[in-house]
Amino acid sequence: MGKKYDTPLLDDLESGVFPSFVTEMKRAAEQSEYANDLLGQLELSFKENLTHWKHGGIVGVRGYGGGVIGRYSDIPDQFPGIAHFHTVRVNQPSGWFYTADALREICDIWDKYGSRLTNMHGSTGDIILLGTKTENLEPIFAELSSRGWDLGGSGSAMRTPNCCVGQARCEWANIDTMAITNEITQHYQDEMHRPAFPYKFKFKIAGCAVDCIASIARADMSVIGTWKGDIQIDAAEVTNYAKGGMDIAEEIAGLCPTGCITWDGSSLTIDNSNCSRCMHCIAKMPKALRPGKEKGATILLGSKAPIVTGALLSWVIVPFIKMEPPYDEFFDLVDRVWEWWDDHGKNRERIGELIERLGFPAFIKATELDLHPQMIKEPRRDPFFFWSEEDIIK
Repeated sequence: MGKKYDTPLLDDLESGVFPSFVTEMKRAAEQSEYANDLLGQLELSFKENLTHWKHGGIVGVRGYGGGVIGRYSDIPDQFPGIAHFHTVRVNQPSGWFYTADALREICDIWDKYGSRLTNMHGSTGDIILLGTKTENLEPIFAELSSRGWDLGGSGSAMRTPNCCVGQARCEWANIDTMAITNEITQHYQDEMHRPAFPYKFKFKIAGCAVDCIASIARADMSVIGTWKGDIQIDAAEVTNYAKGGMDIAEEIAGLCPTGCITWDGSSLTIDNSNCSRCMHCIAKMPKALRPGKEKGATILLGSKAPIVTGALLSWVIVPFIKMEPPYDEFFDLVDRVWEWWDDHGKNRERIGELIERLGFPAFIKATELDLHPQMIKEPRRDPFFFWSEEDIIK
């Protein structure tokens, strides 16, 4: 074990009321040279207001181009324990359901080869194993894969699909998010492990429009559970909510984004033809209201964080799809989207940025999607007129 470091700036982060990552790093540093030198370098970075990491590009294991994020210290002589500090992404089970034995298995492997530091979970959803040497990558992968684990996505590839717990824990989920996530993962193994895209592509699957995983802001393609038909109303339970003190006129009807709910003081009515299926009323009155009986999903495309250009929220490309096995219609759509992106995308250009650059009409025409009013962000801005040469020259 290397020398102990004085860390007054990091120590200050332990003084608040919330648990601190510094405390966990110190615990790991008692048995890990990686974590010990990480404390020293992080303290130096805080002192200098300067990072000392340099990105190592793509570092992989044999046969895989993704799943490992290369990272190196730019002052390895000063902190030799983290001269290499690669991150290993492990594909998480759908919905993040683990047995205690599975978690111990992961931790035992990481204690053997890595820093003992983890992130459960990364923003993509993977189990994040923080910090190991290049020579340990193949042994780590061998032990993980021999026990049924696999690496997740990284680089310009399909990132590890992610979902909410869906029907496993939530009675309002309109689709089986965990089954869909597993099916996407298995279907697109090559696209996840061998980067070949212009840039990253993320799937996130939400059981309903409450969207607990924020797919509408974080996924290149969001699959959000929805329904067709009328919201089911239990009038007796509506009355109970009113008797219990809920201001239905203010909290439900007043906050309906389309104004399709009315409350006359004794009965609640819904104009389902104007309902956007946002789930607000159902989430607020779960005993009184239920989604319609015909379940499916809305497909949205294009969201991203503000890295190369500004942040984007995804927009609707398919208002309703059944999303039932074997998901052929869904996979056909994905393949068409990817083909257009591969043909026209620039290096490090997300699918949403490409649509912004070339225009939504060009995307619609290339992917042969049917036109729907739900696609329009603003009236009169997205008219979807496709003039052909024959229309103009006569």
